[in-house]
Amino acid sequence: MIKFKGVQVLMILIVLSFGLLYFFFIPCSNNAPMKEKQSPIHILILSSWRSGSSFTGQIFSQHPSVFYLMEPAWHVWVTMYQSSAKVLHMAVRDLVRSVFLCDMSVFDAYMSSQKKKSDLFKWETSRALCSPPACDSFSRSDIITAGNCRTICGRYPFSKVEEACKTYSHVVIKEVRFFDLKVLYPLLTDPSLNLKIIHLVRDPRAVFRSRENAVADLIRDSNIVVGIQKTKGEMGPYNTMQEICKSHVEIYKAGSQTIPSFLKDRYLLVRYEDIVRDPLAKAAQMYQFAELHFTPELQKWVHNITHGKGQGTQAFDIGSRDAVNVSQAWRKTLPFQKIEKVQNVCKDAMDLLGYRLVQSEEEQKNMLLDLLF
Repeated sequence: MIKFKGVQVLMILIVLSFGLLYFFFIPCSNNAPMKEKQSPIHILILSSWRSGSSFTGQIFSQHPSVFYLMEPAWHVWVTMYQSSAKVLHMAVRDLVRSVFLCDMSVFDAYMSSQKKKSDLFKWETSRALCSPPACDSFSRSDIITAGNCRTICGRYPFSKVEEACKTYSHVVIKEVRFFDLKVLYPLLTDPSLNLKIIHLVRDPRAVFRSRENAVADLIRDSNIVVGIQKTKGEMGPYNTMQEICKSHVEIYKAGSQTIPSFLKDRYLLVRYEDIVRDPLAKAAQMYQFAELHFTPELQKWVHNITHGKGQGTQAFDIGSRDAVNVSQAWRKTLPFQKIEKVQNVCKDAMDLLGYRLVQSEEEQKNMLLDLLF
């Protein structure tokens, strides 16, 4: 009788052992391992107005793994336009943190009670808000233009923004309203975030020329940056450029010189001119930094959008263009007297970021003279 019970126990142990083996190993043989969901990667494209940031944002927005928002801090600045950029830094930072965490209730303070998805600034530039679950008219793998999205996807409720955000492995924000990298240190040390910074810069002379073509679009922002009095008169545009260039110097120094340990491998400087000269290589570099795969479809899109015939004259225009010619247009159209003034207020930034000064109109117009170093 004792021997029979021993056999029973042995049989039970054998059955349990096979059960455990099945639980642990059979799922692996079916290529379906139990995986813990990875934390999202957060990317902040840090730039200034008219620096090619809308195009750079689209390089990320069109990726099927990315939830992208363009300049969400616009809502803060529009609401608190009587404050200075420095005063608004904290409110902007808090909003950006909430967006990275897919908490869209942060927009409640900046919208009417009837808020809709279409109330969000430039929402249509986000492929993620133009595809499921935010909009059912396109596939998540589609390349989607802002025009098509605006026409079809605007009727969906604002709640879809947060719902969509939570389904992506990467959250990317393009923002032009930070002037000091140290303001972002609390986000970079926040354990709930996995934040990386792409610092996008552009030749100040090209920025100045582009700003001249978009004065009406930028006046409120300029007033916040330098104050209403400093935007007036002949020196107004140069005062704004001086502040923008100063901010790029400070951000670059904080990100690449004597950096704190938490910034290691989390800051990348990118020049817009380098993107337009070799779009595929620079896009690949940014994707690698962001831990994203550069698909053949995206490679084709990046090539096509930088090798078109458009001139990029409209603010926020991200259509196909001749990117190299657009980046050099200031050399053909900007009077040398203005170039001298821009170089005077932005010399430190130009020296630090690798932009060669021109000493004469002849050098300006000599397109064989490379102004990058």
